[in-house]
Amino acid sequence: MAISVFDLFTVGIGPSSSHTVGPMRAAHQFTARLAKEGRLESVAGLRVDLYGSLAATGRGHGTFTAVLLGLEGFEPETILPAEVDEALARIEDTGILRLGAELVAGADQARPITYSVADMVLHPLTVLPRHTNGMKFAVLDAAGQVLVEETYFSVGGGFIIREGAEDAVLDRLESTLAEQPYPFRTAAEMLGHCKDTGLGISGVMMANELTFRSEEQIRAGLLHIWDVMEECKNSSLGRTGELPGGLKVRRRAPDWHARLSAQDPDRDPRYWQEWVNLVALAVNEENASGGRVVTAPTNGAAGIIPAVMFYATHYAPGMENPSREQKEDVVVRFLLAAAAVGVLYKEQASISGAEVGCQGEVGSASSMAAAGLAEILGGSPAQVENAAEIAMEHNLGLTCDPIGGLVQIPCIERNAIGAAKAVNAAKMAMMGDGTHRVSLDEVIVTMRETGRDMSEKYKETAMGGLAVNVVEC
Repeated sequence: MAISVFDLFTVGIGPSSSHTVGPMRAAHQFTARLAKEGRLESVAGLRVDLYGSLAATGRGHGTFTAVLLGLEGFEPETILPAEVDEALARIEDTGILRLGAELVAGADQARPITYSVADMVLHPLTVLPRHTNGMKFAVLDAAGQVLVEETYFSVGGGFIIREGAEDAVLDRLESTLAEQPYPFRTAAEMLGHCKDTGLGISGVMMANELTFRSEEQIRAGLLHIWDVMEECKNSSLGRTGELPGGLKVRRRAPDWHARLSAQDPDRDPRYWQEWVNLVALAVNEENASGGRVVTAPTNGAAGIIPAVMFYATHYAPGMENPSREQKEDVVVRFLLAAAAVGVLYKEQASISGAEVGCQGEVGSASSMAAAGLAEILGGSPAQVENAAEIAMEHNLGLTCDPIGGLVQIPCIERNAIGAAKAVNAAKMAMMGDGTHRVSLDEVIVTMRETGRDMSEKYKETAMGGLAVNVVEC
């Protein structure tokens, strides 16, 4: 296991981890190199090329504007929605990009360049060899000569890879594996550590995280993730009107919340699914509007884990009148167990909708959430692994076909369905003893192979499925 829980759960802005967060990180990294090497003042021109899915659905996913923000030096973890609006309005009004403005001592030291979204070069039908989410950045001097050029790939969940640096990434991962007490890349290895140590899956994950952070830091970081999830949900419940983008999708979460609060003021367990649906919808409506969310493990599936964690903190045994400390313990264990399963998808398959379809986003999130809930329900490691397997098995083949390239239809409702599947998968696993015919590893490999066989038009290109069979207006 070379991926941290804090790699899988990161704070960013919507609507997409692979198409918004990843490109912003790549652009920021490119500009940070220019600033570090003292090259900003030599820059006279800029070229940005976007390939494959980034070009095909980038407008609806916020890719183009995210790149502009990254080039100015903003990072998805720290930028606030108000700053997004302010910076983009300034660029649109002036036509000037302040290259590296957030990376230098003052905005007056940034390199102003005449550049806007209209200057980006799009290649929707060209897929670079490494990944369909490819992008190239180049800066030129006054004579038109290239000063620096780099190619990046956004590989899902906000993760990025720079072309030529793949070996260095692998070396770092191998080094990390060597340092951890219980490294794993497969569910079989993970369960083996549980058997040898008597630890649960969250315990194994915690032990590995302790290699790099104290327990206090880990708990504080995970509780911050939870707080951002809660803030995201609450912010959405206070918004009305339509989501941006032209599809005229009405925000439903505020009305649903008012109706459900009237019907179920005392949190009757028979209404659990309505509340889970509401949380998933609220988070993904906030994501669709470009709000601040937690990538879990992607933005397109960001509502599933908060929704299932809401179930865990409100409806699990012993949570009738929980203290804050009880809730915090549940959240920490839930996120650790969910992250352990997320590691398996990153190591063996993909969480990128552009690479394997929505089975890699909603499917992975549902599987992770099922594992987290089974852990909280007192499941053995085998039952937790079984819960994760059940959830993914029934998301195999799920396509990524957002209408208009927007993370709205079917994405928002799909999160609610994925959350309900996760709860059901955990309950089914808890009814058994952990023995099952199909292993989680076998399902993950099947998901990867299914994604490889899936037609490209069903992998976040807006060229198939609902994206072409539903009239946008």
